[in-house]
Amino acid sequence: MAEIVTVPCLKDNYAFLLHDDATGRTAVVDVPEAGPILAALNDRGWTLSDILITHHHWDHVDGVAELKEATGAATWGHAKDAERLPPLNHAVSEGDTFEIGGLEVRVLDVSGHTVGHIAFHVPAADAAFTADSLMALGCGRVFEGTPEMMWESLSKLAALPEETIICSGHEYTENNARFALTIEPDNDALRTRAEAIGHARAAGRPTVPSRLDEERATNPFLRAHLPDVKAALGMVGAADAEVFAEIRARKDAF
Repeated sequence: MAEIVTVPCLKDNYAFLLHDDATGRTAVVDVPEAGPILAALNDRGWTLSDILITHHHWDHVDGVAELKEATGAATWGHAKDAERLPPLNHAVSEGDTFEIGGLEVRVLDVSGHTVGHIAFHVPAADAAFTADSLMALGCGRVFEGTPEMMWESLSKLAALPEETIICSGHEYTENNARFALTIEPDNDALRTRAEAIGHARAAGRPTVPSRLDEERATNPFLRAHLPDVKAALGMVGAADAEVFAEIRARKDAF
C-alpha cells in the first residue's frame, strides 16, 4: 500500500512524500525547501530514500542539497536536463521505469513549462506527480517550450486513468478557477468546483492534489480540443494546439 503526504513549502509550493508501506521506503517529489520535508518525515518516523526532481526551477530544487546531506537520499531527474539540476544519482528519460520499494514509477516527459520537465506516474498509488505541467485547474506557463509541446504533454497526462490523483506543485487553484470561468462560464461542474475551492481556501485547506476526471471536466487547458470551447473562443475549426495557445495567452494576461 502506498501513502502520499502533501507538504506545503515556501509561500505556495507543494512537495509530496510517497511512502511504500510494504518496504518502508520513502521518496519526496521536489524540494522547494528542506525544513518542512524533514519535519514531515520526522512526524511519521519515515526515512527518506529517494528525491525525485521534476524540473530545474529554483522553487522545486533549492532544498535538495540540504535534504540530501541530511538523509543520504538518492536523486532522480531527467537525463537531458542534468546540467541544470542538482547532481543526479540516477538520470532517467521518457518511458523509463524504476521502483520505490515495491512501487513502480513511470517517467513521462512533459516538456513545455521547461524543456526537460518530467512527471512521475505511480500506477499502484493511482497518482501522477506533475509539478508545473498539469496543475489543479491550470497548467504552468510555457517558458521554454512551445504551445504545441505543452499541449502534447498535457494530452499525455490527460490519457492517464481517470481516477489518477494529480499531485501538482503550487496552490494557484483559486485564481485558476476565476480564469477558467471566463472560458466556460456555463460549465456546471466548473461552477461547483470553483465554489468548493473558495470554501476550502477560506478555511485554509489545500486544493491540491486533485483528480484527473475532475480536471478533464473543468480545466480549460485540458479542454482545448472540445467543439464547445473552440466555439466559445471564436476558433471553430482551429487546431487543438492553437486553441490551447489562445487559452494560455489569455491566462498570461489575466
